[in-house]
Amino acid sequence: MNIDIDLLKKFEKSIDTVNPEKGEIPIKILGYGEISLVFEIIADPNPLAYKRIPIFDNEEQVQRFIGAYNEYCRILQKEVGYNLPEHDVVWFRDDKDIIQLYCIQKKVNSDSVCNKVIHHVSDKEVERLVVLVMREMKKVWSYSRNNGSIDLGLDGQISNFAIIDFDVNNPKVSDDTKLLYFDTSTPFVKTNGEEAMEFELLLKSAPGFLRGILKAVYLEETVNRYYDWRKVSIDLVGNFFKEQREDLVPRLIEVVNTFFKEEASKFEIEPLNFEEIEKYYKADAKMWNLFQKVRKFDRFMKTKILRKQYPFYLPGKIKR
Repeated sequence: MNIDIDLLKKFEKSIDTVNPEKGEIPIKILGYGEISLVFEIIADPNPLAYKRIPIFDNEEQVQRFIGAYNEYCRILQKEVGYNLPEHDVVWFRDDKDIIQLYCIQKKVNSDSVCNKVIHHVSDKEVERLVVLVMREMKKVWSYSRNNGSIDLGLDGQISNFAIIDFDVNNPKVSDDTKLLYFDTSTPFVKTNGEEAMEFELLLKSAPGFLRGILKAVYLEETVNRYYDWRKVSIDLVGNFFKEQREDLVPRLIEVVNTFFKEEASKFEIEPLNFEEIEKYYKADAKMWNLFQKVRKFDRFMKTKILRKQYPFYLPGKIKR
């Protein structure tokens, strides 16, 4: 990929994580996560999406992450059969000798991302889309089931898939629709039970006083969710609440349960039910809101009281 590292270094010199779109290098925010900011550089002639991941303290951590990331993408693409965007990783030390790492992908047409598509196609087509996503998931869990040493996980939210060759002027989902998966920057891959990535690094976005508690109580359970197909499917359906399509949730539960029964019966997965999905979504939304409030307090203390830079971007209020 044609990546202008000097442009990224210049971007780091003037970054404002409170108002990232008002820096010296104009950017457009495409998305965000607990630890990352995803954006495009407006002046960049290359259509690239940059994911900034500011969690690394030393080169050993960087090399372990890059190895895990490359292996995860390789397995998904070459062995599982996923369609992934062109991708790469770059890292450097900024003027303060702090490691900055970016996962970079060829930019995906935002109109083709499935959480937008579900607002522009019929309910039947949304059901068909969920079946297509479930078939993509089946590839991952079939691979793990048939592999003696490697176990894969996946973040299967509808917003992590896009439709290849999507026509915004004629939006539709058919049985022949092909999907692109692009949320690969958290490499869920275990070899003989050992994680390829050091997931404890993800806790760096939390205030220091919370990290020990989060590690002891939540980290292992949270990571392991992504290796459990049933729990990933709960997340898939539950996110239709967040996407303002809760009207579809009861029917999508039926769709997923039918899929498990008819196309994945050998996995013997217990059917989903509305009560557990609603409970999961409400708990997840409550935890997200609480975590953001704590992080905003941490940012205030660091930037206003201690006069230090806060490395993470905090999103605004999300309609859920």
